[in-house]
Amino acid sequence: MWHFIKKIMNEIIQLKITLQGTKPLIWRRVLVENSISFFKLHYIIQYAMGWENRHLFEFNINGLRIGEPHEDDEGWGGQLIDSLTVTLSSLIKNTKEKFTYTYDFGDDWVHIIKVEKFLSKDENVNYSLCIDGELNCPPEDCGGVYGFYDLIDKIKNKKHPEYKELISWLGDNYDHERFDIELVNKGLQLLNG
Repeated sequence: MWHFIKKIMNEIIQLKITLQGTKPLIWRRVLVENSISFFKLHYIIQYAMGWENRHLFEFNINGLRIGEPHEDDEGWGGQLIDSLTVTLSSLIKNTKEKFTYTYDFGDDWVHIIKVEKFLSKDENVNYSLCIDGELNCPPEDCGGVYGFYDLIDKIKNKKHPEYKELISWLGDNYDHERFDIELVNKGLQLLNG
């Protein structure tokens, strides 16, 4: 009986997702159902962080590699488990657990994901939900962390020879300091269906 009650109370996981190598840190705090697959968590991270889902991804948790298997995967450090077949609840058992999510193996965006809390489900909330965060996500294909900060330095200087080209590529409204939680949650609600 107690096991059943504990399971009901722990249907939601609070995760903190931090983009490694950024300073100040770019991060999000999300609430997700523990029954979702790692494939769905990939999409939640994409919406929460602001990525555009243009590249491959991989989770590393408890010595396991989880992602979307491809033919050319062999020889890359162990078998890749299909992210559609593994749920969070099957691997995440404790708070303070950490695992990684790598997106875009060219730019190599590594995210540290920390399990912060297990919560009971509120029937009035449509999960997945972003509840906090800091700073805007880097633009896709900007060259990783180094390229991102180089880009920021260049767009801060209107006299830089690449300024106009970079603003044209980014768009006038890109602000690396702005985090729009409402926009993130609108995207997550589309994902929730």
